[in-house]
Amino acid sequence: MRATARLLGLLLPLALPAQAAPTAEAGRTVFLEKAEPRCGVCHTLSEAGTTGEIGPNLDTLKPDAERVKAAVRNGIGVMPAFEDLSPEEIESVSLYVAGAAGRK
Repeated sequence: MRATARLLGLLLPLALPAQAAPTAEAGRTVFLEKAEPRCGVCHTLSEAGTTGEIGPNLDTLKPDAERVKAAVRNGIGVMPAFEDLSPEEIESVSLYVAGAAGRK
């Protein structure tokens, strides 16, 4: 019985779908298409071709990934928390914004 449980413990992760590692490319998709409301409605980010004027200009602010993550998770000012995004999507959009704005 223990051997079966141990084997199951080893094989179960192989049967589950793998989560994609966060990437800046996936983050660009979150920024432009997945987040609701879309990030570019409020934010300017030249790499994304967005010119929003409600939130800060990300090209000027140059936030690092941790700052973006905190804002997306918790909201800040008039920006809502993006509770519908997965942790991987939040990580990806944070990497994308920080890189596109010139900060890592």
